[in-house]
Amino acid sequence: MMMKKCTLRDLRALQEISIETFTETFKEQNSLEHLNAYLDKAYKLEQLEQELANPSSQFFFIYSEQELAGYLKINTGAAQSEAMGDDSLEVERIYVKKKFHKNGFGKVLLAKAVELAKEQEKKRIWLGVWEKNENAIAFYQKKGFVQTGSHSFYMGDDEQVDLLMTKTL
Repeated sequence: MMMKKCTLRDLRALQEISIETFTETFKEQNSLEHLNAYLDKAYKLEQLEQELANPSSQFFFIYSEQELAGYLKINTGAAQSEAMGDDSLEVERIYVKKKFHKNGFGKVLLAKAVELAKEQEKKRIWLGVWEKNENAIAFYQKKGFVQTGSHSFYMGDDEQVDLLMTKTL
């Protein structure tokens, strides 16, 4: 495994892996119409370029050999998707290609997020996870996260519920 911080030069690769991993994870439980509406909005190049350029957000790619296997996106300050305060770090995305599941990539990406939170002297790390994503919920619970709330997430115009999970550092 190798990890590297993403830059604007990685924009197209970020778009490709975002679409691939999100589709692999959520296509079975959502209509194609809602999925495509979300993908078109969340992963258009202009949107990802803004996210990459935001100094309060960071992206990291993880590789298996030379193949891009997944990525991490973290947010601090005003970049967080919920107002959690300056002492919190959000893990907005941990996405790993399906063929690399169960190989420790998620653990490594989460450990990187915790490391960054500690370096920045954050007191909490938090994330939102779809209430129907039982594997992810179980993974985060094993890593010490507890449910602390919920918020709406829109897949197209389909309102869904994300559980907010927090770990105190």
